[in-house]
Amino acid sequence: MKDTRHDFSPEHVPLGLIPTPFQPRLELLSRTKDWMNWAGYISPAVLDTMEFEYFAIRNQATLFDISPMHKYRISGPEALAMLNRLVTRDVRKLAPGRVAYVMWCDEDGMVIDDGTLFRLSETEFRLCCQEPQFSWLLDAAWGYDAQIEDESHNVAGLSLQGPTSASVLRGAGFEIDTLRPFDLAEVEPGLVISRTGFTGDLGYELWISPDRALALWDRLWDAGQTWGIRAIGYHALNMARIEAGFIAAGVEFQPIHHTLRLHRGRTPLELGFAWLVDFDKGHFNGRRALVAQAECGPRSMIVKLDIGGFKPAADALIYHRKKREVGHVTSAMWSPTLKRNVALAEIRTPFGTDKTNDLWVEIYLNQEGVWQRRMAGATVLSQPFFRNPRARATPPAAF
Repeated sequence: MKDTRHDFSPEHVPLGLIPTPFQPRLELLSRTKDWMNWAGYISPAVLDTMEFEYFAIRNQATLFDISPMHKYRISGPEALAMLNRLVTRDVRKLAPGRVAYVMWCDEDGMVIDDGTLFRLSETEFRLCCQEPQFSWLLDAAWGYDAQIEDESHNVAGLSLQGPTSASVLRGAGFEIDTLRPFDLAEVEPGLVISRTGFTGDLGYELWISPDRALALWDRLWDAGQTWGIRAIGYHALNMARIEAGFIAAGVEFQPIHHTLRLHRGRTPLELGFAWLVDFDKGHFNGRRALVAQAECGPRSMIVKLDIGGFKPAADALIYHRKKREVGHVTSAMWSPTLKRNVALAEIRTPFGTDKTNDLWVEIYLNQEGVWQRRMAGATVLSQPFFRNPRARATPPAAF
């Protein structure tokens, strides 16, 4: 018998970033080799040029690999009750075959993370989010007849977005004309398509097992040749989500489990999602703290700003009457589609809510090694910067 007591042969442990199931196709399409870390996976920041990729979102069809998202299946007789105890909105109103945007909080009402909740059946759900939540979900399920499965590595995801995305799906042979926004359907055995996305435009997300991922990519790619399909990276997607007014974890707010100091997190009320908190459904995590904040008011608010000029105001400070500092910009860009200087910002109340006039953004420009300071006026907006009827039309037109 072989003595293995001193067998120190190395284990086969992968080093570096993990390739997603779609990496072989993305590698061939990447001209920049500009990769980034997303949840331990290799993900494209830019494949070709950010400008081409952005305009493809707004004028054509785009593929973005969302496989690195954390994905959890919650199932069992009491899965609904467990989730209703976890998130702030009333999950009982979510019918099978529908998707909802959700947030969940700690006992102080601070947001742990946000994500999309897919109701696959009466007793099965899938939660997709940015941050790892397996331990928290196990704690939340204690005492419930519900099972939590981390299927992050077992489900590959593609985001197909843009005005011709429905035409690409039709060309690939998928029946999607009856899908309304936030609907989902298993269009083929093992393939789920949801009418969801992070661009504010017409779009879909496709979920499939990793072993069938490349075949799905090729099927969509072939069907999309007459519809201007293009693969994109994160930077172009980020531009589209700012235009749509969508917040991003780690940008507009810090997930409370990542903060180092007490009360550095933000509540759903402070992120502008009071409509996402249902105080009438019964108890949920953080309810007491949120009830108290609803009575006394939030400390700050995330608002949408239309800024004068055309110089992006990333990370700029915000002043009232050009004197009193009242907040800062969290995300900003010059919108090529809207021809406007837009931003998301955190502003301390009552500024940005009761006091919305005479707000100014302090922008610093480095021009040929010389820094220039400019004060640009800002207007608080209540509606998304980008909104197009095609995102909600059912069935979508063939653009």
